[in-house]
This record gives sequence, structure tokens and C-alpha cells, in this order.
Amino acid sequence: AMRNLIVLLVGLPLAVFGADSPLPASTDTNYCGVVQQVLAGTEVVPANTLFSDMPSYRGSKPMIRPLTTYQVVSYVGQVPVMVSCKIKSASHIRAEYSDEFGAEVVSEQQFCAAITRLNQQAAVQALRALDQSAAADKAAAIVVDDTEPGMTGRHYLADFELSYVDEVGRLHVPSPGLYHDYDSWLTWILPEILEGQMYCHLPSSEYFQALATGTLEPGSLMTTADDAPTQPH
Repeated sequence: AMRNLIVLLVGLPLAVFGADSPLPASTDTNYCGVVQQVLAGTEVVPANTLFSDMPSYRGSKPMIRPLTTYQVVSYVGQVPVMVSCKIKSASHIRAEYSDEFGAEVVSEQQFCAAITRLNQQAAVQALRALDQSAAADKAAAIVVDDTEPGMTGRHYLADFELSYVDEVGRLHVPSPGLYHDYDSWLTWILPEILEGQMYCHLPSSEYFQALATGTLEPGSLMTTADDAPTQPH
């Protein structure tokens, strides 16, 4: 049922999300702050921290007041292939900020794959702008999975392949994450520090371009181990 809620903008013209994408560059220090605003549909501006090492990111917990989000970028060589974000659910922002901002402080919750699709569309437009039409078509044909978010940190921190080829030869990218709906009954039994959390691993626009041009082969294994590459190398 959750994947049916992913309503973001699939099929709208690429021009909307290329140069005019709501997202900054993958390496921007406020990327996950913007992801927070897009996925919750909110004008509440978070304070975002970009970590340069995986242990710091792994140990971080987003906060509701002040709204605080966290980010780390994973690299394969020089390519920033994935941005990982820890943000808050729309339901938690609504519960905390509606008295100040009104009932429309958030819109309908969207999920990690919505951002991945924006990255895909930005990649397609970038390749078309470079007159690489064949690569642009390959990027557009990549299947973005509506990956069901997990409920535990262990699930989110597990190793996974950033892309894979299915049994009929189609290339897929997943968008694994973690989600807790603050309005659910589970809130009553969770520690406060775990309430309303939303985490995403987001394949980047650069990764779509690298797959489409053959710069990178499918299947990069992503990890949140201490030595995970979070800088170009």
C-alpha cells in the first residue's frame, strides 16, 4: 500500500526537473535539506549537516525541533553515486509545526523513489543537452523501484547493490530507506528519538549518467561501514 502513495510527478515533462529541478547538486551541502522539504511538501527549512565520514552519519538522528537533517555522499572513484539522507516524516512535522504554520504546513508524504526519479529525469536532460541521445534513452529506460521502506536501522544500514539487471535484462535502481509514520500507533511504544524518522539512500543523477554512458557497470555494492568512501578517490 505504501508504494501506492508515491505520487510525485512521474511522467511530467523533463524540462520541469532538469535545469529547473527543485534539487541542488548531489554534493551540495543542503541537498538533504531540500529532500526534506520536497518529500514532506513543507516550507519549514531544516538545518542540514553534510558529514565527511560514514560513522558520523550512521550515528546521527534527525530532530524535529529545531528541524535538523543529516547527509552523506557515497562515491565510486570520482563519481558521487548516492546521497543518503536522514529526515523527518511529514506527519511528525505536521504534529510539531501546525500551530505555527497552519494545517497546510505539509502536503501528502512522498517516499524515497520520488527523489530518485527526479535524479533520473535530471540525468536524462543533462545527457540530451550534451547531444548524447542514445545515453539519454538508456537513462530514461532505467526502472526506478518503489522500494518498500524498512522499519529498523539495521535494515537501512545493510549492504545493497545500487543497481541490478532483472531476468529480462532491464536495469533497475532501488531506493531503500526507513520510514515511521508519526501518526501510527507504534509512536506510543517507540523511544522519542526514533519517532517520525525517514531515511533514504538516493542514487544520484551522476550515477544514472554513469550507467547510461557505460562509465560504471551495474551492481555497485553500497555499504555504511566505517571505511565507506565518502570523498572522491
